[in-house]
Amino acid sequence: MPEDPSPQRAVIYCRVSSTKQAKQGHGLDSQELRCRQHADSMGYHVEAVFPDDVSGGGDFMKRPGMVALLSYLDAQPNKDYIVIFDDLKRFARDTEFHIRLRRAFKSRGARIECLSFKFEDTPEGKFIETVLAAQGELEREQNGRQVVQKMRARVLSGYWCFAPVTGYRYDTVAGHGKMLVRKEPEASIVTEVFQSYASRRLESLAEVKRFLEDQPTFPRSRNGEVHFQRVIDLLTRSLYAGYIDVPKWGIALHPAKHEPLIDFATWSTVQDRMKDTARAPTRKDINEDFPMRGFVSCGQCGEPLTACWSTGRNRRYPYYLCDTKGCPDYRKSIRKEAIEGEFEKMLSCMTPQRDLFLMVFTMLEEFWDHLQGLADKNSDDAKRELREIERKTDQLMERVVDADSPALITAYEDRIRKLERRKLWIKEKITEYGQPAKGFKETYRTAMEFLANPCKLWASERLDDKRLVLRLAFARKLPYLRNEGYRTAETTLPFKVLAGISSGKYDLVEPRGVEPLTS
Repeated sequence: MPEDPSPQRAVIYCRVSSTKQAKQGHGLDSQELRCRQHADSMGYHVEAVFPDDVSGGGDFMKRPGMVALLSYLDAQPNKDYIVIFDDLKRFARDTEFHIRLRRAFKSRGARIECLSFKFEDTPEGKFIETVLAAQGELEREQNGRQVVQKMRARVLSGYWCFAPVTGYRYDTVAGHGKMLVRKEPEASIVTEVFQSYASRRLESLAEVKRFLEDQPTFPRSRNGEVHFQRVIDLLTRSLYAGYIDVPKWGIALHPAKHEPLIDFATWSTVQDRMKDTARAPTRKDINEDFPMRGFVSCGQCGEPLTACWSTGRNRRYPYYLCDTKGCPDYRKSIRKEAIEGEFEKMLSCMTPQRDLFLMVFTMLEEFWDHLQGLADKNSDDAKRELREIERKTDQLMERVVDADSPALITAYEDRIRKLERRKLWIKEKITEYGQPAKGFKETYRTAMEFLANPCKLWASERLDDKRLVLRLAFARKLPYLRNEGYRTAETTLPFKVLAGISSGKYDLVEPRGVEPLTS
């Protein structure tokens, strides 16, 4: 009987446990070489090779290489194939999925050959195969447990052991091993974002998003956008304040060894702002063409003005207008030049005289020095509060032990977490009280420059700078009456003080004092 001239068709499956092993190691190449040598020795013709670089545990349908292999077999149902792989552990390290994968190949008429194990369709062969698959699953779970234990111990020692977050990178530090270190310029950007959002210089998450998108060195998605979820993840990470959170391991606000980018007080302020849902988010349609949109209100109805471009015969014209139905000025346009030009004049009138500004600057600097002298008292008060918090925490812990109600235990644990957070904040303050404070000029240089000349920041080309001027200089929306102009604007406290001193609305105490005269 003549021999079949066509050799047995075969495919090879190779797998390593991670992408790093695939790129830096030679596991896939060596597996393929051994499988090809086996195919040559058996006279098989290898048609394709299917590599994988994902973990062997779990559903095999989550492995791209295995899915491609099964699809390849489905596309040629009338051909017989032998699937060759290097080791039984490369097949499936999970007993349940090992059995399911065996059935998947059997249903497609494919036979399996392993270089380190011979499959037999006998009761004894199936038993040994099942035992080896279970042994592989046991090894995988034990390895996973050991890795988690080592990582958890590393975290409890104060070291982050996951992928580095934005603003940090891993570096080898003497006495610490691999740990997080600052990565510039991302670290400085992250610091500025936290400080700006905590101080309300960036009012909303939308403004934070725009600020990050304006930074050319800040990482973003493929379409060049910084997604809102990324903004939220960044602002809620305690890692930037020097504390580690790993909820799945029961670790919360554990002190870390790496250098923080912000202090804990700033991070706590940001968390409080993130939970504050009462403040409406910034409008998404504010753009560079209309920086005052949403901040100027209609003088008739009090509702915020909107803005638009109007197309004329030869060009387009920018306008602000009231879009509130029932308002006497409904849909009546106001030229952009009028609203913004009159605003610039009003802003220039708020610029204080140089002599007056220097006098106020000196007064504030003296008051600053006085506050610095109270540091010791503040430190004592903080230590006293810290002892009180520790006493309350101990009481709550005793109540948790004695409580039987799950709801009551949850309430106690929530209260303990809040006290622990407050305790961390106080400890940081105590440390700050013991350190020499920065000088007044260094601390408030930017703020004083703004007070001295608010028009300078308004002249910036950045939308966020213009919006910052509106929030820092005015306490309420600016009412504008069509054909008449701005009504009386309510300025913020610093400008009120400067205006009050400038207008002479103050009296000096007479040398004899304010007490009534006596005989």
